[in-house]
Amino acid sequence: MDFAIPQDLEDYYAELERFIAAEIEPLVAQGDNIRFFDHRREDARTDWERQGLPNREWEQLLVEAATRADEAGHWRFSAPKKYGGKDGSNLWMAVIRDRFAQRGLGLHNDLQNEHSIVGNFPFVAMFETFGTEAQKEEFIKGGFARERRVAFGLTEPEHGSDATHMDTVAVRETRDGTPGWRIDGAKMWITGMHHATHVAVFARTSGGAGDAKGISCFLVPSPAEGLEIDEYVWTFNMPTDHARFFLKGVWVPDEALLGEEGRGLALAQSFVHQNRIRQAASSLGAAQFCVEESVRYARTRKPFGQELARNQAIQFPLVELATQCEMLRLLIYKTAWEMDRLPHKEIESALSDKVSMCNYWANRLVCEAADRAMQVHGGIGYSREKPFEHIYRHHRRYRITEGAEEIQMRKVGAYLFGYLGPRKGMFG
Repeated sequence: MDFAIPQDLEDYYAELERFIAAEIEPLVAQGDNIRFFDHRREDARTDWERQGLPNREWEQLLVEAATRADEAGHWRFSAPKKYGGKDGSNLWMAVIRDRFAQRGLGLHNDLQNEHSIVGNFPFVAMFETFGTEAQKEEFIKGGFARERRVAFGLTEPEHGSDATHMDTVAVRETRDGTPGWRIDGAKMWITGMHHATHVAVFARTSGGAGDAKGISCFLVPSPAEGLEIDEYVWTFNMPTDHARFFLKGVWVPDEALLGEEGRGLALAQSFVHQNRIRQAASSLGAAQFCVEESVRYARTRKPFGQELARNQAIQFPLVELATQCEMLRLLIYKTAWEMDRLPHKEIESALSDKVSMCNYWANRLVCEAADRAMQVHGGIGYSREKPFEHIYRHHRRYRITEGAEEIQMRKVGAYLFGYLGPRKGMFG
């Protein structure tokens, strides 16, 4: 067993740090861009008069940072080489995302917008695994050219974790001699609809409520006749780009079907596994940041004439958090390493429980760490002069999105007790 971080990964991370210092930090210092990261960040990022959507100047800054990273060869790191990437592995992405988040808030890696100078592209693996050649050409290459942006349309107003009970349906319908599908239903919490060119809409095409089979995925253009965005739902953490929309007789041709008819949930699992392990690494890094900032503050703050850190009431909660960070880091890195050793389609059956362990525990841990950091820092920790309230508000959503922690715990339970996964049938 070798737990050393590969030297070539260390060398690449050092290159990333030099890039951040040379290109990204000066961009933050340019004009008044610092307003997007200091105490004004929530107000500066939000267009309050435009349904609470992200401020256009904020989004332009994110694009500029990603463009610079792409020109330097970093943005597409995780993508296959044939699409201009570097075949970046899950392990490398986990280490990078962990360390990026340990740096604190910054333009290098702002997860409120799923932005990073080392991009995360779960749609690439999804299209590469399930898409036709035409779909790969249009949506993978078009995505990197910023000509295509696909939103993920799974959740509904009445169905979140119980996706197999979705009410959105698609039925076969030919229009003007062209075979296709008519889609009716509603979706909610669909991120990025304000700039999406398409939305991957999951709809039931056969079977009944609760059946895993019979759900299909369709690439619906946005805008489209019958696709009506109702509102962008304001959340605990602003700005918002989480839309609720209705599908009223939306029609797409057969070519819009992504993957096999009736097996759309396999696509959804393909999407979430990469997201979950990388997001877990980010939550871990943010938790570590909160711990380190609290330690630093406790050593310098001197109430009653001695360091705050001398109090065991301060030490012990941070000791527990630091211990959990160390243990979780090993599990995340090991799980990412194991994911790299499996074909993409086998991750669900072999490692889904481990990915869920990493994700739900990391998301819970960062919320505890941010809350503790506020407590250690006292009044200033509760203020927006410090980043802890932002970290808490942002990462709190991940205990619900990407699969609520209760659903992920249920997945772990199913694998543990042999109802699913490698232990299936072990107990009779």
